[in-house]
Amino acid sequence: MDATLLDAEAEAAVLRVYRQVFAVLAREAGAMIVDPDLLDADQAILDAFAEAGSDGLTVEQATLACRAYPHDVIVRRFEVLRQYGAITKLVDRPNELRHRAAFAPYVMLMFLRRMSVQGGQAELHQLLTLEAHSVSDPQATADEGKASIGRMTKVFRLLGNELAILVSTSTTAQLRENAQLAWGNERLIEQAEKVHRIVLERWPELHRDCTSLRMALAAYADAVQLAAGRLVERAGTTRALGLLPMETWLTFTRSSEPDALAAVLDGLLFDAAAPDFSPQTMVEAVETGRRSGSARMAPPRPTADADAPESAAATDREDLRAEAERVLAGRSEVDIVEVIDEAGDWITARRVLAELTAAHLHDELDYELVWSDGMRIDPSAGTPWATEGVFRRVAR
Repeated sequence: MDATLLDAEAEAAVLRVYRQVFAVLAREAGAMIVDPDLLDADQAILDAFAEAGSDGLTVEQATLACRAYPHDVIVRRFEVLRQYGAITKLVDRPNELRHRAAFAPYVMLMFLRRMSVQGGQAELHQLLTLEAHSVSDPQATADEGKASIGRMTKVFRLLGNELAILVSTSTTAQLRENAQLAWGNERLIEQAEKVHRIVLERWPELHRDCTSLRMALAAYADAVQLAAGRLVERAGTTRALGLLPMETWLTFTRSSEPDALAAVLDGLLFDAAAPDFSPQTMVEAVETGRRSGSARMAPPRPTADADAPESAAATDREDLRAEAERVLAGRSEVDIVEVIDEAGDWITARRVLAELTAAHLHDELDYELVWSDGMRIDPSAGTPWATEGVFRRVAR
């Protein structure tokens, strides 16, 4: 009887920790969370507990600390966390108002954040490193080596299967959204092969298990190549850059000169003063603008040259020239801040800036738009803040 009670107590302790960990995934008792914004609310609550110290918090204090979120949202999330044991009374008595928070839910939030950004790749790198240390231990047994090989085989089979299914059944957009599955794949395969070599050298009798791991690695590598090939074929190389590991992007941004980083946005004009669009919409607009359309053909000329209409390209060029000369008003250059102020409001100013940008990029027009690092801020102006720069004529 004692052994049964001890077993039940141990199982209850494990269940209690699991309930704390997964409290952040519960919309309410017995229901999974469906709104990612609720994770931010949970993190704000746990951050408030971390700052409160050993005195804990009441519900009212938690809502005050998280006033950036709606009051009813914080109260509801507080109650859900309390139901799952992530938040408990400071002292277990009926009229206790102060609460304390467990650290396990915050660890779960950190894990979820990393998973959402890197698709679990960082965790997989750590797992492979731990497996290498485990099988290298002098006290490790053949059973432990077999278990390690088995775990790795299943992981890479799941990765390879998921990528293969995405390649064969998903749209290009869905495949691009799941491109993090292929991040750092060469390094992952190298780590797995290292564990494979250690196990095979120490326990040759496990050659069958090692063969299964090699097959899983080969299938994963093939799936990655197919995924990358489809992205390049259907979406263009510039939209397949999600296949690069995060470290590559960090190295590029840290080691590149400002001119190289700024060149990425050369020729693009963003409506920063009126951000009425979501980031995803802006990304789609930029990608659409990058696509090369079919060349616009001039209409056939009539036999009489005197009556031949001017081509659309020539008309666009002259319209841009007229707008540029209107802005310059006989001067060799003009300040961009002055142009924006003369426009009166941002709606008009952004149209003028778009015309000046087009004139700057036109090969047949002798105008240049140069931005500087300064910024004018004037709350009383029609456009309160404006980046400094000049629009000028150039000799080509």
